[in-house]
Amino acid sequence: MTQSINDDLYNDNEITINTNKEINTSKISFKIDGMSCSACARAAERALNKTEGVSLANVNIATEKAYVEYDSSITGLKDFKSAIKSAGFKLVSEDGKNFSTGDNLFNRFLVSIILATMLFIISMGPMIGITLPNIISPHHNPINYAIIQIVLVIPIMMAGNKFYTNGYKSLLKLSPNMDTLVAISTTAAFLFSFYNTVKMYIYPDYLKQLMDSHTHLPLYFESCGVIIALIMLGKHLESRSKSKTSKSIKSLINLKAKKAILYIDGVEKEVEIDNVKTGDILIIKPGQKIPVDGEVIYGSTSVDESMLTGEAIAIEKSIGDKLVGASINKNGNIRMIAQKVGDDTTLSQIIKLVEDAQNRKAPIANLADLVSSYFVPIVMSIATISAFIWYFVGKSTFEFALTIFVSVLVIACPCALGLATPTAIMVGTGKGAENGILIKGGDSLEIAKDIKTVAFDKTGTITEGNPRLTDFMVEDESYSENYLLGLIASIEKKSEHPLADAIVDYANKFGIEFLDIDQFINIEGMGIKSSLDNTEILIGNSKLMYKNSVSNVEQVFNKYKDRIDDGKSYIYIAIDGKCVAMIFVADVIRKSSISAVRKLKDLGIEVVMITGDNDLIASSIAQKVGIDKYYANILPADKASIVEGLKSSGKKVAMVGDGINDAPALATSDLGIAIGNGTDVAIESADIILIKNDINDVSKAIRLSKSTIKNIKENLAWAFIYNIIGIPFAAGIIYAFGGQLLNPMISAAAMSLSSVSVVLNALRLNRFK
Repeated sequence: MTQSINDDLYNDNEITINTNKEINTSKISFKIDGMSCSACARAAERALNKTEGVSLANVNIATEKAYVEYDSSITGLKDFKSAIKSAGFKLVSEDGKNFSTGDNLFNRFLVSIILATMLFIISMGPMIGITLPNIISPHHNPINYAIIQIVLVIPIMMAGNKFYTNGYKSLLKLSPNMDTLVAISTTAAFLFSFYNTVKMYIYPDYLKQLMDSHTHLPLYFESCGVIIALIMLGKHLESRSKSKTSKSIKSLINLKAKKAILYIDGVEKEVEIDNVKTGDILIIKPGQKIPVDGEVIYGSTSVDESMLTGEAIAIEKSIGDKLVGASINKNGNIRMIAQKVGDDTTLSQIIKLVEDAQNRKAPIANLADLVSSYFVPIVMSIATISAFIWYFVGKSTFEFALTIFVSVLVIACPCALGLATPTAIMVGTGKGAENGILIKGGDSLEIAKDIKTVAFDKTGTITEGNPRLTDFMVEDESYSENYLLGLIASIEKKSEHPLADAIVDYANKFGIEFLDIDQFINIEGMGIKSSLDNTEILIGNSKLMYKNSVSNVEQVFNKYKDRIDDGKSYIYIAIDGKCVAMIFVADVIRKSSISAVRKLKDLGIEVVMITGDNDLIASSIAQKVGIDKYYANILPADKASIVEGLKSSGKKVAMVGDGINDAPALATSDLGIAIGNGTDVAIESADIILIKNDINDVSKAIRLSKSTIKNIKENLAWAFIYNIIGIPFAAGIIYAFGGQLLNPMISAAAMSLSSVSVVLNALRLNRFK
């Protein structure tokens, strides 16, 4: 199918982008200490969202960070700190940057696991044939046997004190979480065991009765200690696994230069990178990293920018060329002026983009959040009801009912459920960043899997966007070719359009002298109107010519139409109402365009092209790259309407463009994908940015989305199934029908391993090719 709208030969004019930002809208991210599960994250998120002036707050349990959008004239960090504190947690980063809290989880885990192992051997050893010294033997000295267990379990509980402080604080605020389950279950086991120890000491007859019956002493200190140790083991393994999910951020940070060489009054001075300011002159020697973004002011070299573009071939740089921080100077000794430093550099913007992406939720995360908010109270009810039924209806012992109570509370901790989505999003967005695909958030990553139509802009996307002037035909012999070329190039030099660059480059090639132009008016979708010494000059398409009553346009077109190649654009030049010349410009198709279109079609995705070029050029380009449907002669402002039309069929539509002229269409589409190296406008207008300028990455982004969402569904299924299976065992339902009763220690181990397994499953995304 071919659609064509009105003749427009001078295409893709630059337009003004309105980002519609509120003046006081600010964004911040900070780390939150004390969260242990998705219920915690939800409580912190709820507290932030209730803060006046906050428009959006997301709390990510995987990164333990909050992402907040707010009105800076109403609220700020002090209010966020107060809100987090009221929820029972602590804001640990004052400037929005992540840093260590000094809480050494590994050392606390080490203490607990060593003491828990000793506690387990002392408690369970006699039952499996291990002989204890008489002084602490349950058969010879049961009081000492109980006291040594108390001595061992108290340091374990102190090492896990966060479970109690956070757990009971959350319970008092009527928002119980995983820590609440651990705190109540282990407290119940400890208090019951302590009560029996005191009872054995005060009532000798009670102790004699227990000894004569040869039953296990009613002590559950080992369950209390081992549960805490195993959950801390799970937390430690989970923490290690989660640190691997953020390796993309760490690898990007490691790309940054650590030092720079300042050039001041002929003297070189090495300084820390943080001390470099905008406007500083820097020296970069062969083999060194470019410290910040800037421009070459002395010398020439070749620079390896593969860290940004993925292109292995070094790029030649000379005076006036731009340099990107963290790229590598290969051979020349150059000087540069620093233009963007600190958080403003391209690399810093990319790092921030990836961090923000990992903090933004995918819609699928709402399911886990909703379930988690009800899960803990339901589990506490199941544990209490199960224990009561076994004790009052089943006529079991209090010890048996307590075992049921503790087992249900421990096995049902919703850690795996809360980690299912954010860990996969972290790995997925990180994997994308490693491959030059910057995904702005979990929501963008999730939408990509449902894309059924991909619309490409032509200039700078399907084509290289660097057209060349191929023919310059002078119609009016009263003007010399050099004069006209100089006049046109002088006007086009004020334009930023790719066709203008081609004309200026052509003039420079022949050493044409540039003139001082009196007037420059850019007419969107048509061309340029200018003047010199009261002479009116028009450069543009037929629309511009007819609008200004240029008389001989059709005559000039017919004279030179045999020169129109199927891939060339053509521009008219008119002086004082008469067409005096015609220029032909050709753009080159990207090498990756044909394979990119084929790969999208292999995924069952419809591919269309939207361009301001005429139907002849559009048809030729579309045919060469394998696109069956295209829209020609489309003004930049009308591209968004075309996207709306594509969406009206009910299919999810992605728009791929350069992130500047195509911003309205990018914003209108379900998924905006910008070609470019992370410019400010591209970051604002697009959901995904392809910094390698390779449109093959469009299909890669969609495949990555499909793999990530599949992984999330696997994680959620595992977490749900685990609890569905585990709770009946813990509640004694299976035991009632002749099955096995679940020991609280086994429950703790299973709960910890479920969280670790979810994180490990998410890490499988690192194998995505």
